[in-house]
Amino acid sequence: MSVRVRYAPSPTGVPHVGNIRTALFNWLFARHEGGAFIVRLEDTDRTRYVEGSERAIFDSLAWLGLDYNEGPDPGDPSRDVGDHGPYMQSRRVETYNRYADQLIEAGHAYRCYCTPERLAEVRKELQRRKLPPKYDRNCRDLPGTEREKLESQALPCVVRFKTPLTGQTAFNDIVRGDIVFENDTLDDFVLLKSDGFPVYHLANIVDDKLMEITHVLRGDEWLSSTPRHVLLYQAFGWEPPIFAHLPMILGPDKAKLSKRHGDTSVLAFRDSGFLPEALFNFLGLLGWSLDDHTEIIDRETFIHQFSLGRVLANPAVFNREKLEWMNGVYIRQLPEQELAERTAPFLEEKLGRTVDRTLLQPVIPLIRERVKLLTETVEMADFFFREGELEYDTKTLLGKKLADAPAVAATALQAVVQRISDLEHWQHEALEGAIRPQAEELGMKTGELFGLIRVAVTGRTAAPPLFETMAVLGRERSLERLESALRRLQAQSPA
Repeated sequence: MSVRVRYAPSPTGVPHVGNIRTALFNWLFARHEGGAFIVRLEDTDRTRYVEGSERAIFDSLAWLGLDYNEGPDPGDPSRDVGDHGPYMQSRRVETYNRYADQLIEAGHAYRCYCTPERLAEVRKELQRRKLPPKYDRNCRDLPGTEREKLESQALPCVVRFKTPLTGQTAFNDIVRGDIVFENDTLDDFVLLKSDGFPVYHLANIVDDKLMEITHVLRGDEWLSSTPRHVLLYQAFGWEPPIFAHLPMILGPDKAKLSKRHGDTSVLAFRDSGFLPEALFNFLGLLGWSLDDHTEIIDRETFIHQFSLGRVLANPAVFNREKLEWMNGVYIRQLPEQELAERTAPFLEEKLGRTVDRTLLQPVIPLIRERVKLLTETVEMADFFFREGELEYDTKTLLGKKLADAPAVAATALQAVVQRISDLEHWQHEALEGAIRPQAEELGMKTGELFGLIRVAVTGRTAAPPLFETMAVLGRERSLERLESALRRLQAQSPA
């Protein structure tokens, strides 16, 4: 059997952690088995449609490297890539209606003419009696003459499935084992809405059959829907696919994952400075494990080792701190040139101009050990690329120790400028060898002098190693910034 799996998002917003974890597990299973990974847009609920969602879905998949074998063309979703399209459900409505009619003719479904007002009253009465708010099957066994009369009036109606009133519906789940539902706990669920559009249950089953899906990997929130789907497969006389319901994702406090835990869109992670390799690795371990200790796993190892037998039934915990740690590991593994390429767009967005990669690359070794996000590299490195005078407060330049002694600070900076202006080799060893002894000569603590110089050349109190920073800045810019700081101090010093 050739494995065929699908990722079927609804274009109701951007993909979040749980949603894209499902895509990742499907992709890994398909790649491990040498099968096909299919993308299908379930867009029949037009009331929840969000403009731009399709593009966000395609961009999220592409950023994480989750390429698909069949699905909508990312450049034009109305076009198909593959032989089982259309891959947008809104273009398959006639197909769903045809299969709904087939179920009605076979006695497995019926048209329901109950008005929304009547359904609301039924629900209210059941709630009053503390019973499950299920449909009361009012239209299930209408006499033929009455049904014909209603049909002749062309009244609005939905199509409902005729769920067996007794017995059990059982299925096997790869993750959770054998599962049994009592049929009398299920309702006569809707298949087609009054506007002719299908609900999830019908469209999902028909599409999975026609697209020859062999395995359904989805979140465990769909577990309670599975008996309905099994009953539909039985009504059509089709063999159901193999089911695997993936574990829920919780926050560190074991509550359902939400925005306060860091549950955000994949593209927001991208824009926050996460690497796709790191998020791929992190999501791959949310409900699956290689062993009891390995945490950094590359893509090829995931593909080679992935199996549904290692998917865990217990909920997975989303830990943003761990994700940031993992991202830092991946940042430090990148070659300097590649890290410079990935950092540059963030830096360019902040500066509003193009950044020369050859100037950025020597900066990377100074900051890579200190950052966990690409956005942090920007915060630590933008001063290298600032033009003109740096913006900082004179109080910051002086610090606590020299706050009341601008003249002392000015004398120190002037001495430093004189000492290093004619250095033969502008390298960090030579700079440190020239400047470090000056602290004692000036009667200052080393930290005071270095802090003064650091703010003068970087505009901040925390920066990469001072002398390496000055070496990368170069002689001209370092001296310009020192002299600019000197002029500022001299302007505040008594005549």
